[in-house]
Amino acid sequence: MTINETGFKTLLVKHQKNILHLSLNRPEKKNAISPAMTNELLFVLDFADKNDSVRVLDISAQGDVFCAGGDLRNMSGEENNEIPNMDGNLADVIKKLRNLNKPVVCRIEGNVYAGALLLVCNSTHAYALDNVTFTAPEIKRGIWPFMVMAGLFRVMPKRAGLDFIMRGNAIDTNQALTHGLINQYFGKNDFQIEVDKITNELASMPPNAMKKGLLAFNKQEFNDFDNAMNFLESEINDSLKSDEAKEGITAFLEKREPNWK
Repeated sequence: MTINETGFKTLLVKHQKNILHLSLNRPEKKNAISPAMTNELLFVLDFADKNDSVRVLDISAQGDVFCAGGDLRNMSGEENNEIPNMDGNLADVIKKLRNLNKPVVCRIEGNVYAGALLLVCNSTHAYALDNVTFTAPEIKRGIWPFMVMAGLFRVMPKRAGLDFIMRGNAIDTNQALTHGLINQYFGKNDFQIEVDKITNELASMPPNAMKKGLLAFNKQEFNDFDNAMNFLESEINDSLKSDEAKEGITAFLEKREPNWK
């Protein structure tokens, strides 16, 4: 199955080797997530989920703002008849993203606002330019960022996360790194090279082991310790019997690179 790289109105999509590149493409609207973008994101995530040729999802954005969150205005004339109606909303997008069980790399080259934090918090990896900021300003508009909390408190300590959303003030990349919101930040000259290196490394890993491991991570996250250990013991025993484990061990003993099928 292939994906039509030119049929999107709000995204730029490119499937190259084992990486699916997805870039938000409404820079004139600060990449706010409109209903049309929501449907296109659902379509792309569905493609990524169903295709073994996609080992990594790479998310970026056009323009100087990564994303301003959900677009509260219904943008007329932006519907896309080339993309099937996936019948979902922004919450469905984030659930699909989190349950993709494949590496998801978020490239943050512009400021992040409000609901855009849903993309950042629910990716497996997040890297930022050193001059961007992150803001959850909803409280200053009389709104509480309810959906943001689900992912935010899985990456940020509770007090730091609560202060972040209760005061609505921007934090810089150093604070975002300290609080676990991003993995690392880079200067402009190094950003693309370093993030490409990480993305390509993730794409070179055994895809079935990666998917099985991420699925197990999500399943055991809130189990008590004994139940988690029992589940994970069963998973490792099953994993050791897999073709990828046999290939990985054989390649190690033969002092060569593994060939993942």
